[in-house]
Amino acid sequence: MNYASLRTCDIANGDGVRVSLFVSGCTHHCPGCFNLEAQSFTYGAPFTPAVEDEILDACDKSFIAGLTVLGGEPMEPANQRGLLTLLRRFRARFGDTKTIWIYTGCVIEELRAPSTSRWRTEVTDEILSVIDVLVDGPFVMALRDPSLKFRGSSNQRILQLRGA
Repeated sequence: MNYASLRTCDIANGDGVRVSLFVSGCTHHCPGCFNLEAQSFTYGAPFTPAVEDEILDACDKSFIAGLTVLGGEPMEPANQRGLLTLLRRFRARFGDTKTIWIYTGCVIEELRAPSTSRWRTEVTDEILSVIDVLVDGPFVMALRDPSLKFRGSSNQRILQLRGA
């Protein structure tokens, strides 16, 4: 897995000040995508254990509310497998004191669908069980609404998966 960029002080992608990881690779190709270069699976740099360490260390600051993963597409099957160790390590280190948000062009129903869904992998359920918020749905240019908090178009949902 590659990643496109890392922001260690982000206020645009979830509640509070966050660390945001932009993964590479997306097959949705939504018209109007704000991150076209990250659609390529080869864009950016390799996601290594050292990058994981950098992310976790950045999250360790008291003013950081949590981690956001977006892209590209975090829920691409290859990216799910690449992210699992980071998400496990995050929960082991921070427990429930910090949150994990994931942005996906999929809808949760696709991710939870039987094995016939191309988005569902052997790690999907575990990922969904450790994240707090899933912002789901493809960006739809005709539904674009700049007034929406943490979403680009009105079809996208902010789903609380843990806590409340």
